[in-house]
Amino acid sequence: MQQWLGKSLKHKLSILIIIATLVPLLFLGIFSFNIAKSLTEEKAKITGMNTLRQLEAYLDTMVKDVENMSLFLIGHTGVQAYLKTEESNYVQQTTIINFLTNLAFSKDYIANIIIEPLGSKDHISHKSLVRSEFRNITEEIPDYYDQHPKWWSFVHRQWTFEGVRKVITLARPIRSTDKYKPIGNLQINLDQAVIANQFRQAVLEKTGFVLLLDENNRIIAGPPDMETNMTLADYYPSIQEFNGLSGNMDYGEGSNKKTILYKKMSSVNWKLVGIIPSQEYRSQNQYFIKLTVVAVSVAILLVIILVLFLIQKITNPLSVLTKFLKNASPEEPLPALPVKTIDEVGQLIISYNRLSSRIVKLTDEVKWNESLKKEADMHALQVQINPHFLYNTLSSIHWLALMNQDVKIAEMVGSLSDFLRFSLNNGQEYCTIQQEIMHVRHYVNIQTIRYPDKFKFEVHVEEGLYQHTMLKLLLQPLVENSMLHGILSRDGMGTITIRGHREQDGIHFMVEDDGIGMSAERLDWLQEQLVENPLQYEKGQTKRGSYGLRNVHKRLLLHYGKDAGLRVESTEDAGTRVMFTIPDLPEIQQSEISDKGDGDIEGTDR
Repeated sequence: MQQWLGKSLKHKLSILIIIATLVPLLFLGIFSFNIAKSLTEEKAKITGMNTLRQLEAYLDTMVKDVENMSLFLIGHTGVQAYLKTEESNYVQQTTIINFLTNLAFSKDYIANIIIEPLGSKDHISHKSLVRSEFRNITEEIPDYYDQHPKWWSFVHRQWTFEGVRKVITLARPIRSTDKYKPIGNLQINLDQAVIANQFRQAVLEKTGFVLLLDENNRIIAGPPDMETNMTLADYYPSIQEFNGLSGNMDYGEGSNKKTILYKKMSSVNWKLVGIIPSQEYRSQNQYFIKLTVVAVSVAILLVIILVLFLIQKITNPLSVLTKFLKNASPEEPLPALPVKTIDEVGQLIISYNRLSSRIVKLTDEVKWNESLKKEADMHALQVQINPHFLYNTLSSIHWLALMNQDVKIAEMVGSLSDFLRFSLNNGQEYCTIQQEIMHVRHYVNIQTIRYPDKFKFEVHVEEGLYQHTMLKLLLQPLVENSMLHGILSRDGMGTITIRGHREQDGIHFMVEDDGIGMSAERLDWLQEQLVENPLQYEKGQTKRGSYGLRNVHKRLLLHYGKDAGLRVESTEDAGTRVMFTIPDLPEIQQSEISDKGDGDIEGTDR
């Protein structure tokens, strides 16, 4: 595979472009499928919650109707009169039974209405009660009705002349309207089958279903295979608590995963729970998977065909050019190639033809440059000999001055000799900080003899920095600038100070004087000269003024980077400060360069 790719640019471009196109297509397909999948699930949740709201509206209407009916019955004069009398009255019973029958006639969800006196009198119901599993809440909590006006029971069975059925009972005490004393109990029984039938018709996503739970999460109504009065945890162990009035959660993993929707009713402590198996989502997502696969496959096929066609059209001229150059003889001048197109390949061939004619001229120029190089080497050898002659001459003058006891001339010539020797330094660009300070002292010694009692020179450099490495000839031009433009132009004696200390970002140097300083306009002009393209000055184009500062600034930028340039501060009639920062080089590099520098300077006789 690698060999097949390496032989042809067409193969490389085809593979790279196809891969670069297929990867986004595949990701787009996966992204589209995930979006469709999430939308399907979200749609199922929204539809399920709407179903729960519809069932809640149905139950709210039924519950409120039953509760209003209960309030109407406990305040009915006939009911109150029957419960207040001590003996049974057949006429009253018949009247109340007919009234209850008419009241429940049009409401299919009412299974039975029972009025139970507290004494020994018979209870009244519009359907003859044979047996009931109903147990009032007062059997467990005697004072329950002192704090609650009513109670909804769990699902229980009730036997009447019509047969047995499951019911849910709304129970509440009946108190006399005049003395507000308990005189009986009222039971309105709801037919659980009617409620369960309503819930079974509310199907969620084909196989999903809805449950009605009481306040203890016992099942009131649901699918036929789920028993009433069983808790939801019996069928779904470790299910989480329902937090808030409504919401959804995931239960289980893998193929058994289910989405559980829930909504709590505000009128009664019941909960509506919808359960949707995740298989429903998968079955709906199969369509999106097939659609995505077909769309991505067609797009991939079209991309491959289009890429191969375009690559063939682009690389054919290059293939012809490659064959033409491959058969050309390297010993002969490159022949001119035919130009058939004016596109980039055609322009390449035109440039190649121009290049072939240019190569002949360049060959002659190389020969001429070789001869000039030899001449330059001879001249460089002669220049290298001249400094030794200069050093020897200055050394002779130095000893003659000492012999004639002219100490100032000897000191000046000695300092000049050391100054020139360090400036040349056998071509070395770096030196130690100690050597740089000594070079400045040589310059100052010469100027002190020339300008006696005109300035003082001070050095304040941390002792641990003297053996560190720096670019040579950085401080002397700054000292010279301070002396010529600052100290010599003022009245009286001035001071030039060099300061050096180490900080976290490197070694900081500052050359300051107490000379005449600069005006704000002059300082702005100088800073513009330093900032304005300091590395683009060509030979013969150097700007006039502040040459020494710009030269140091340029060398700092070239060797230490764009953040190592000069920073100038000056106040008119107060003095000038010039500052720069260099990196703190590793010790090995420092010692190597320092040893070289010491040998270069001290190894030459005056």
